[in-house]
Amino acid sequence: MKIVLLESLGISQEKLDELVKPLLLNEHEFAAYPRTSNEAQLIEEAKDADVLMLANMPLSGNVIRACQHLKLIDIAFTGVDHVDIATAREKGITVCNAAGYSTQAVAELAIGQMISLLRNVPATEQRCRNGGTKDGLVGRQLSGCTVGIIGTGAIGCRVAQLCGAFGSRVIGYAPRPKENARQYLQYVSLDELLRTADIVSLHCPLTAETKGLIGRNELSLMKPNAYLVNMARGPVVDANALAEALAAGRLAGAALDVFEKEPPLPVDHPLLAAPRCLVTPHIAFASLESMDLRAEIVFHSLRQWMDGSPVNLV
Repeated sequence: MKIVLLESLGISQEKLDELVKPLLLNEHEFAAYPRTSNEAQLIEEAKDADVLMLANMPLSGNVIRACQHLKLIDIAFTGVDHVDIATAREKGITVCNAAGYSTQAVAELAIGQMISLLRNVPATEQRCRNGGTKDGLVGRQLSGCTVGIIGTGAIGCRVAQLCGAFGSRVIGYAPRPKENARQYLQYVSLDELLRTADIVSLHCPLTAETKGLIGRNELSLMKPNAYLVNMARGPVVDANALAEALAAGRLAGAALDVFEKEPPLPVDHPLLAAPRCLVTPHIAFASLESMDLRAEIVFHSLRQWMDGSPVNLV
């Protein structure tokens, strides 16, 4: 069986060798390639594969259809909207993901960005470098804030749990509420969450239902001293509407780790020039610990599929 890794998993070569060794001992073939956006090259690399492994690089229907032997797409990522799942299903190809590997990593960055916004960390850091003082930049504590969580899966629940540990009141919204989430938050309507929360934190998947979920109307419902944090998917938020709200002072600030397209962003992206806006290049999921765990999950999914007991099915 030929297994092809189409991009780096963000782990050391030693760790990769350790995970691949049992496959080679069982006379499987393994090939690894650097990430490419050239579809013709991608087809050439993938065409003979029985199994494709990838993280968050796009995998189109054209590439999938060109792989005549493909039986498994093993995705080292939680979200799968970058892969043409419909074509995979048409061809009877099994698809797995690595849900759960980044729960703690994403939740910790979300909390860190909340505190950075509340305490004006970027502005105070620059003020100190310029020989200034804290005057006019004294911020708020997370304790006592109302945090609104949109999307109450594993990551949303972990963020809610951590916010609760800080002493925040936590409310949540999801189209389909989960009973286990109620121990960490109180469910409310989307409108009530937007009107009430001091911080709105997004942790929902990208679906037809959530694309553009936070647009001009939703931003207008938020309090002018509220903050928006997006660790979910870029298209969940209307970037232009958010940039306008920040520029007009209708929102206290925002922190975003995701955008309509994967970084690097164009220099004229509206949020790069927006005031009080913290941006990071889709790094929330990536910690040393989460990358190792992700790779272990992906290879475990492969072994389980080979044994006829597939797990982490999409």
